[in-house]
Amino acid sequence: MLKKMVALLMALLLAGCALAECPEIAVNEYPKVDGSTATLPLSYRLMEAATGVDEAAAKIAIRHNKTTESFYALVDGRADLLLVYEPSQDAWDYAKEQGVALEVQAIGYDAPVFLINDGNPVESLTHDEIVGIYTGKITNWKDVGGDDLDIVAYQRVENSGSQVMMRAQVMQGAEMVDAPKEFRTSEMGELVDAIASYRNTANSIGYSVYYYIDNMYMKEGIKLLKVNGVAPTNATIAGGEYPYRQPFYAVIRADAPEDAPARQLYNWLATAEGRQLVEDAGYVAAEAE
Repeated sequence: MLKKMVALLMALLLAGCALAECPEIAVNEYPKVDGSTATLPLSYRLMEAATGVDEAAAKIAIRHNKTTESFYALVDGRADLLLVYEPSQDAWDYAKEQGVALEVQAIGYDAPVFLINDGNPVESLTHDEIVGIYTGKITNWKDVGGDDLDIVAYQRVENSGSQVMMRAQVMQGAEMVDAPKEFRTSEMGELVDAIASYRNTANSIGYSVYYYIDNMYMKEGIKLLKVNGVAPTNATIAGGEYPYRQPFYAVIRADAPEDAPARQLYNWLATAEGRQLVEDAGYVAAEAE
């Protein structure tokens, strides 16, 4: 009797695993996947899991148009599935104007992080100090424990995912000072490069998303600030010790057929195995549905 029970349990477990296996999709039928810059590694992993191609082939096949632009692509039919951070309100408005309903699920979490030059002695800022810098109320590093230097505060362009995250998670309605054009970058890598180049004065600050900096574009000459004394890590973001956290998403059109490859992948990402792929790619995964 015991052997039969064990065999039955094993059969059920194996059946459950089979149901949660990543859908097998031929390369020529793989959906057009778009999204944010920081979700590119996840897009590569997903294509590898579904088609069996290697990372090099996935990198050739997958292109992301960045956060807000990818929503326009999905609404216009130029993309089938998004792996994406929160877009600007314009993207949601455009979908509504076009009469396109979207299905959205949170698949992971990220957080805004603050970068300074490693020549700057400051190690931590409070939430209020960061808001003070970006509202223009704090303009000198000496006011937050640093040297007597004017603060050069870099920002991102308005429709970028990191700018949307910064406004929602950090500023929370406080009006950001209008940054000069030369201090407002369109690419995440440009911001990192700009702060790293300030090695002689060490007076700049900027922000990005944690995954991008930790896994994709950390550069010599840069250090991440603690916020309220807590360093950003996957563990502190997942556990809520780090003060900021925002979901990122899988998104499809609501009219995608049930048997469409994009919907199959969307559904699979909601499973425990799908979330394990998110975690294996180095992200903080959301709980499976």
